[in-house]
Amino acid sequence: MKNSIITLGLMWALLSGTSLWAQSKWELQKNEDGIEVYTRQGADNNFKEIRVVCELPGTASQLVDLLKDVAHHSDWVYLNKKTELLKRKSENRLIYYTLADMPWPLTDRDMVVEAAFSPIKNNQAHVEVKSIQNFLPQKKEFIRIPSSLAVWEITPASGGNIKVDYTFKVNPGGSVPAWLVNTTVAIGPLKTFQRLRKTLVQRALAQRN
Repeated sequence: MKNSIITLGLMWALLSGTSLWAQSKWELQKNEDGIEVYTRQGADNNFKEIRVVCELPGTASQLVDLLKDVAHHSDWVYLNKKTELLKRKSENRLIYYTLADMPWPLTDRDMVVEAAFSPIKNNQAHVEVKSIQNFLPQKKEFIRIPSSLAVWEITPASGGNIKVDYTFKVNPGGSVPAWLVNTTVAIGPLKTFQRLRKTLVQRALAQRN
């Protein structure tokens, strides 16, 4: 049961939201491998918001290409069970379905999101991923995430790297206690960004070969 509680907290890091309107101050929770994970109290619910600040190898274009590669999100998004592209509205606007694999006896969560990518300019990019409702019928075996918002701010950094400032908020739905999620909410983002960095390196090497 202890492992289930920990895993529940980790899961929310993977569900791709942020609140720019919260009044509380960001508090550093983890700083490992050059990845800083912050949390703060949400403005509109009891779940903590997440912020990740780090440098990643490569360019804004390479990271954006990875974010658009929906079918391979499970390669790096922690606890992601399935992600499926539903509609490509344009080159820079995608709608996709994502499913989080929750530990027994908790019910798996799913959601439909729309991702909007700004044009890349001067190695800078802005990405927003927001959950949407009524696009896909709910499945009885899962709990649909009612709201989430993720924001990626990507800017140039020294040494040929990019800096990422990622913020995230979510209402998980169902009867999940906020304290349960908040106790371990910073662990999942660290795992996700560690895997994201590794995936970017692997892709860069594959392109060179």
